[in-house]
Amino acid sequence: MASDMKEVIATAAKKLLIEKGVKKLTVTDLVDACQITRQAFYYHFEDIPALFRWIFEQDIERTVLEAKALDSGEAKLRCLFVLGINSMPYMKKGMESNYRDELERYFTQYIQRLFERVCDEEGLYPNCTRAEVGLILRYHSQAILGLMRNWTEADTKNLDQIVHIAYCLMTEGISPLQ
Repeated sequence: MASDMKEVIATAAKKLLIEKGVKKLTVTDLVDACQITRQAFYYHFEDIPALFRWIFEQDIERTVLEAKALDSGEAKLRCLFVLGINSMPYMKKGMESNYRDELERYFTQYIQRLFERVCDEEGLYPNCTRAEVGLILRYHSQAILGLMRNWTEADTKNLDQIVHIAYCLMTEGISPLQ
């Protein structure tokens, strides 16, 4: 039940950001939209940044589960790009809100953690030190975020080609299976 209410609150937050163009998302906005008490909101989330963290965590977990079912690293990377594309309207509105810094920090952290998870699960970069792997993954996560910041409709149409090039850059530049 608690998870269901978290979903209700998350859906309301996304709707307020997109449909209403809320610049300053408040707990009052959310409790009014969900028809719940402030106490109910705070039972589920410490504050609005905690709500954003939870939304990111849920999206990342869904993406990881989808990616695990895929057979190639390139297909898994495509899954990450699709997550980014689907999240873009919310991220753009969120970046216009008073939570810009938190959102940018969370998104950056979650992308890097996702890369770390994939790297650990796939056994990539076995001949690199943990520090070297950290730098490589930080570099790649920032590159992907940079692409997503300036994403266009034309990029979406060429998604498979972009994913292929990014995958080649990530795996052939410094081979993960040296």
